[in-house]
Amino acid sequence: MTDRNTTLGPPPYLAYAGSRLDRAAERRSDADFVARAFARPDARTYVISGERIVLAQKNGKFDPLFTPADAVKLGPAPETILIGLDGEAAHFAHALAAADATKLEGHADFLVADLRTVAMKALVGEELLGPIAAAKALMAWHARHRFCANCGSPTSNSEAGWRRDCPTCSAQHFPRTDPCVIMLAIDKDKCLLGRSARFPGNMWSCLAGFIEPGESIEDAVRRETLEEAGVTVGRVRYFASQPWPFPMSLMIGCHAEASSVHLKIDRSELEDGRWFSRAEAAQMLARKHSNDLFVPPPIAIAHHLIRAYVERGADVLL
Repeated sequence: MTDRNTTLGPPPYLAYAGSRLDRAAERRSDADFVARAFARPDARTYVISGERIVLAQKNGKFDPLFTPADAVKLGPAPETILIGLDGEAAHFAHALAAADATKLEGHADFLVADLRTVAMKALVGEELLGPIAAAKALMAWHARHRFCANCGSPTSNSEAGWRRDCPTCSAQHFPRTDPCVIMLAIDKDKCLLGRSARFPGNMWSCLAGFIEPGESIEDAVRRETLEEAGVTVGRVRYFASQPWPFPMSLMIGCHAEASSVHLKIDRSELEDGRWFSRAEAAQMLARKHSNDLFVPPPIAIAHHLIRAYVERGADVLL
């Protein structure tokens, strides 16, 4: 049985969090600065095509950073965005058309892969995942906001990619992040996990859902747990957050104290849900469960929520 002092070793890195770049928000409106930064020999660019990232491939190693000139050679960019500064060197994002990205598939010098694969296989350094996530999320926002939500006119890129302007009604549109709660409900020595139909076989995870307008984090945790599993919760404790660029969410991780244990699963939301003992959760983390059940990998905040409970038990609620 897992005890209060259980440790699983050093905690793994939480993917997409903790970018090392200075976002340089105060420089975005300075068109001359942005142009000079783009022209510098140390400028670098991430190449994004929808859900896919283009990586340069050489001697079994992968690099997501291209010079702006090399990025343009891959295909013209409808959008170029200033992601931030690494010291004096500017990092940009370059949007690549799907057809141009497809041409690179199978090329010896490139790998075109979705961001989940890049993170799970550790194809690039952990310090690069945060900037890539920001680049991908921003590109997704631009792709969905070509027209003004106020009057319907075409909008244009502004503020180095961090705003879109409408020339007709003068509306300004800014990137949005969709806040989501992801929570592990706990009843002393057991925790509540669910299964979505889209999960890989035998994978179980925390419950999750979008925060609605006018709703606090705590209220969203209580509502989603009740709606999806029929379980009421009382205390809610914030754990950590994770940018989740699929397409542009922020996962807000919480532990919640269950005040009921009877399950009433909403089958339109979950394929199944059940209580797992703390010992079972530890086995699932280690991929040693007798029925081959497992939890999400360390790139997902769900893994970290479950790990914290395995290590600390109900103390995560204190």
